Amino acid sequence: MATTDQELMQDALARETDAQRALLAGDRDAAGEAFAAAAGLYRESWEAAPPGSFGRLIGMLKAAVLAGRAEEAARYAQAALPQGDPAWESPTSAYARALTALISGDDGAAATWASRMREGPPAFARTAEAIIAVARDDRAAYEQALAGIVHDFEQRTEHLTGVAIADTALMLQRLAAERGLRAAIESDMLPAEAG
Repeated sequence: MATTDQELMQDALARETDAQRALLAGDRDAAGEAFAAAAGLYRESWEAAPPGSFGRLIGMLKAAVLAGRAEEAARYAQAALPQGDPAWESPTSAYARALTALISGDDGAAATWASRMREGPPAFARTAEAIIAVARDDRAAYEQALAGIVHDFEQRTEHLTGVAIADTALMLQRLAAERGLRAAIESDMLPAEAG
């Protein structure tokens, strides 16, 4: 029997959890391998899911950034995202498009799409501010947005399968560091080597 998109999604989340545990344990090699596997499973899930399942592309992009395979994932997402159809310009779609643009170096598009993320949940809005700050090389705004994302994360009562790690903050930290923007993730939930 063929694996469903939901089963693939659960497998992706499980591999991502493995990656997070490895990262928290200081095993960056194992974390990279598991994030790469998670990115592949998110991609398979996207391909098997109904149209508009943009959250899977976001998961793929995040995991790929943390695996060191961001550019490959961005090329795939660029080809996979529907072009010119306003029906697909939801906040979730905008998130996937903003990350794709940021990774690809199209800072103007990244900021434009990130501004559309503000119409989504509060967490999207805070991530949007971080993406815009990175795209504009605004260190102060980036540090403030990153701190806000970590604060929101710390206020949760439950975490992905019990693993306390701010994957959005870590992903943004990686993308920002590549541009010379550096800000430490300050949280008791993360060891110094993860932040």
